[in-house]
Amino acid sequence: MTNPAAAPEVALEAQAPPAAAAYKLAKTYGKGETVVHALREVSVEFAAGEFTAIMGPSGSGKSTLMHCLAGLDTASSGNVQIGPIPLNGLNDKQMTKLRRDLVGFVFQSFNLVPTLTARENITLPLDIAGKKVDKDWMQAVVDRLGLADRLGHRPSELSGGQVQRVACARALVARPQIIFGDEPTGNLDSRSSAEVLSILRATVDDFGQTVVVVTHDPRAASYADRVIFLADGQIVNDQRGLSTDDIYEYMKHLDEHPPTQVPEQSSETQSPAAGRD
Repeated sequence: MTNPAAAPEVALEAQAPPAAAAYKLAKTYGKGETVVHALREVSVEFAAGEFTAIMGPSGSGKSTLMHCLAGLDTASSGNVQIGPIPLNGLNDKQMTKLRRDLVGFVFQSFNLVPTLTARENITLPLDIAGKKVDKDWMQAVVDRLGLADRLGHRPSELSGGQVQRVACARALVARPQIIFGDEPTGNLDSRSSAEVLSILRATVDDFGQTVVVVTHDPRAASYADRVIFLADGQIVNDQRGLSTDDIYEYMKHLDEHPPTQVPEQSSETQSPAAGRD
């Protein structure tokens, strides 16, 4: 017989808020005849503990969407939230605190401080916030990212892949609710790119992290659980379990005319981890 006491717990779990969400999000630039609609009432939710890639042609609105979700830009209309917290109406001080406490960032340009060591760069956000570093957690992150013997090195003494691993560690060490990546492998060679993508994948699989990245690279997107395609400021598809070839084929047609669905996958289509080495 079913235990009725379990029902409320199930109901509460089902109502858990997404890690991040946008509802009817619109962003316009300019006015009158020169107006540009970067986002057109986009609604999307990102479940906790998933890796999502956002793709689309140049000018499709993918970076604008991520910047609005991360609180780096403000929408013209609509609502954005991180967990249960709505971003609309937050003042500058509150927004800064939310980004510092709940959001991690990994950018194409790394954004490390060149005069600081890898260790100092990793702990910098916590140091600025006046928060104590959880040494056990930092050690776990550093070990997983293979940085234990590089913590005393400055960015100029590290390879591109190592620098981006430091950026990943910096994003993880504060235990953010969600990590956003803006073309996080854009400046890396194929080997370093695969390294960083494997790390982002591992932050989801090993640490239960939520990761959302904007990328133009089908191989990078194939590491994700879910791929969202944008065109002309709108979501035109939202798919799971795509291989690099599936994504490449879809993007090829998306540049011409936004299709309504991803080409049917072959029996050889790989899992969401397709392309991992």
